[in-house]
Amino acid sequence: MSKGPEANFWNSIRNSLPKKTLATRIENKHGGGVPDVHLLWDGLPLWFELKVATNSNRIKLSPQQIAWHTAYFARGGLSFFLVKAPFPRSIVLFEGKMALDLLEKPITEVQGSWFTGPAPLFEALRPEIEAHYGRVLRPAPRD
Repeated sequence: MSKGPEANFWNSIRNSLPKKTLATRIENKHGGGVPDVHLLWDGLPLWFELKVATNSNRIKLSPQQIAWHTAYFARGGLSFFLVKAPFPRSIVLFEGKMALDLLEKPITEVQGSWFTGPAPLFEALRPEIEAHYGRVLRPAPRD
């Protein structure tokens, strides 16, 4: 596994995962835009792209990452950009559909949810995950 700010950020998140989660860190050296972490939380899947913002509150995204998150969202998938913000020291959660905005603007100008640490993040995230899959997986109407 690579060392550096992103690896340190992942370690802080991994050490605070809720019970009944299985997290798989993806080390994709070939591109393709697949996010860094697949998380299965008590039966509900989601993806995280981990980023550490610069002092100018920007993150670097590849065209492949933007395309992957955009396509995944368009097909009903749930993915997020999980960003460690420098000022104030926070964790910011952005839905994958915000990829283009995150490319063009600082994180402070993109709609996201700010948290003081992993525990409040996961506490707020669970209802959002359940609501998403409740909408996506509702029974198809009968003819």
